Amino acid sequence: MRSFKNIKSSYNFTDEDALRLADLKPLMEERTEEVMDSLYDWIMGSRDTAEFFNDETRQKHVFGAIRVWFHDLFSGKYDSRYYERLIRIGVVHVKRGVEAHFMNRAVGVVRNLCIEIICASGLDEQVRHITSFEKLLDINLDVITSSYIEEEIRTYSPVYKVKSALVDFAEKFTQAANLILVLALIGLTLGVLAIFYIDVSHILEGDLAGGIISALGTLLILWVIIELMNTEIAHLKGGKFRISVFIGVALVTIIREAMIAILKHEQVEFMQYVIAAILVVGVVYWLVAKTEEKGT
Repeated sequence: MRSFKNIKSSYNFTDEDALRLADLKPLMEERTEEVMDSLYDWIMGSRDTAEFFNDETRQKHVFGAIRVWFHDLFSGKYDSRYYERLIRIGVVHVKRGVEAHFMNRAVGVVRNLCIEIICASGLDEQVRHITSFEKLLDINLDVITSSYIEEEIRTYSPVYKVKSALVDFAEKFTQAANLILVLALIGLTLGVLAIFYIDVSHILEGDLAGGIISALGTLLILWVIIELMNTEIAHLKGGKFRISVFIGVALVTIIREAMIAILKHEQVEFMQYVIAAILVVGVVYWLVAKTEEKGT
């Protein structure tokens, strides 16, 4: 399936839409029972759907799940966890043998009633609130229906089962590798902090110039590692991978080397090489950063 970020982008669902839906939360929570009653009347009024709810325990469970889904519509938080919950809805419906038609019809009942509630509420910018609500419902239908299709193919196609198993394994392996990377960055951060402590101790022992320069270089490396960790965390949340951060690591390393070389009074030729390296890597960093800026 496509990433949730791409799906929201295709529906032009913005942060402003999320804020408008969050504004509707108090109103919709107040009218929750009205929405649930309308759904109950529609479900029990149809022979095909009523047969599914002949068990009272199942009825309570399903309507409890619908209530949670309805409240989530106005949570204002539509992240990867929300996306995963929508996928599970489609998977569970397929496993329970519920046709997609009934789910679409139930969403239609919720859509019509909620639009009536918004229109009668007296809220400002009602049209924009309705538009944001419509976008989110369409996104819900898109994701749930897609998960319906994938789960049905997974159930009936042996080839797809193998492919799905490979994809699942690859995703889990990637998640494990990302976890190892984050833990490694945490370990490196602790190591750099230990080096910084040693640099500070040199300053206290009287090596003022050497200690300060070495401490500044260590702080630069610490800053880069923090940037790397922030980039990895953003990537795990669905953000873009930033190559410029890794080039920044190389740039900071060379700058630190230059600072140490100045302190040790290295030969002029060596300093020329270091300065040239800083210029080249700096230009590459600037070009990559500009390219990434245009892509956002």
